[in-house]
Amino acid sequence: MVSLSTWFRYAAHKFEYSISLSWKKYNVGQINSTELTDAIWKNFFQGKLTYTHWTKGGEAMAPIVSPTGGTLLVRKLANLSPTQVFVGDVVLLKDPEKSDDLIIRRLAALEGYEMVSNDEKDEPFVLEKDQCWVVADNLALKPKEVRDSRLFGPVPMTDILGRVIYSLRTAVDHGPVENSGMALKQDGPVLAVELDVEEMAKNNKA
Repeated sequence: MVSLSTWFRYAAHKFEYSISLSWKKYNVGQINSTELTDAIWKNFFQGKLTYTHWTKGGEAMAPIVSPTGGTLLVRKLANLSPTQVFVGDVVLLKDPEKSDDLIIRRLAALEGYEMVSNDEKDEPFVLEKDQCWVVADNLALKPKEVRDSRLFGPVPMTDILGRVIYSLRTAVDHGPVENSGMALKQDGPVLAVELDVEEMAKNNKA
């Protein structure tokens, strides 16, 4: 049973997302000023803050993602800013080298961070505005084996499609994803209201 206070926090997150999403559509001309209010309420009452994504797996993000694949619950993010996504978060993003594919990686740095290599031949550099650095959890693998920012460099924040908040590897092996403390606090009410493990299990191909 979801508590009343959790419902209120969930509703606040949903309203904030609805406003941000509708405002973004208004700014790019997809809706006009008279449609803005209707879009906000439509998103609030009919939309969800999460969606499921099946991943074919691999060793790069083990044990969060099973090598044989699994179903992930992804939190939608209207604004990809340092107040909505944080270092330590596991994110779903477009593959920088294969635009039609998606990959799962963990955010290691955001704009303004200075990146220093273990290789003395590499010059330090600072991530530019709206750039981020993503890495695989399995750091024992070589960069070419895992394909993260150590191989393809910084990634545009706009390539991030959402934060992974729950992972279902099999019907009996599943649980919340360990993200940053701020993300866990923000996503708690969303998980409490929208998580449906049985539905995720039905859609799991693994």
